[in-house]
Amino acid sequence: MKRYLTFCGIFLIIFLVIPGNVRSQYLKRSLSASEVLTGISAGTSRYKPLFGFGDNNSGIIRGVSRYGILKIDAGGGVNEINPSDEELVLFILGGTGILKCDNEQIPVTKNDFMYMPAGMKYSFLNPREQPLSLIIMGFKLPPGACSNKIQKLMIANTDEVKLQTLPSHGPTTQFQLLMGTTESTRDRLAAACQVTSLFIMDFASGGTNNPHIHGNEEEIYLILKGKGDIVAGKTAEGGELRHPSKEGDVYFFSPETLIGFYSGNTPEEEHAQILAVRFRYPGSQNKTP
Repeated sequence: MKRYLTFCGIFLIIFLVIPGNVRSQYLKRSLSASEVLTGISAGTSRYKPLFGFGDNNSGIIRGVSRYGILKIDAGGGVNEINPSDEELVLFILGGTGILKCDNEQIPVTKNDFMYMPAGMKYSFLNPREQPLSLIIMGFKLPPGACSNKIQKLMIANTDEVKLQTLPSHGPTTQFQLLMGTTESTRDRLAAACQVTSLFIMDFASGGTNNPHIHGNEEEIYLILKGKGDIVAGKTAEGGELRHPSKEGDVYFFSPETLIGFYSGNTPEEEHAQILAVRFRYPGSQNKTP
């Protein structure tokens, strides 16, 4: 099907290059990005590309083919989607609806997350009175990348995943480990090939995702709740480059970029939360903790 793209939004695009390492870069987007008419969209649904397909300014991205938000009106639906060369991860941001997949109709609701292998056809219906919104993440599958790919839909909800602390991040930040590779023993779903980790970070007041670097993976942060400072790169003097950020902001980080977060929420406010997805840089099959 021929796809028509109309692009009118203005995105904040930032490149940070550290001398000696041109792979250290990041991009910033927002869920308020402009809509794009694509084969996904129908009269009652709208897709907003953030990275990859539909976004004309994602030149530094290598591993993710699409990352965007799909909104389906009450009583609406979406055209059938059939990505043949990418694995998909979906996350329901709000509402309830029906996932049509392999001749099945599967109820979905807020905070459901799911894995779909390449080539699986699917669509959504929203028979409810409230809009249905979800994040669509597609990841390129290099030829022969995985010999043990999952060939079926896998789905779970964040309510099924306990909050836990990790030794490297201290007691003020808790993690929900949602999805990992097929070799994972710690994640709720051991499903993916290119996606090494899908997780939620929950920050108490003053909570921190300690700044760190991934040498062979790209990563995307979506601020689900709250506010704070995102660390994305280094200053010319080698210090942390911080960016005041709020709910709805989305960051892409290339390999070798310094990444972190400092919560700006007060003790009286709801915890800040980030939905993060990390995935392999093409050409590298190394694992990270």
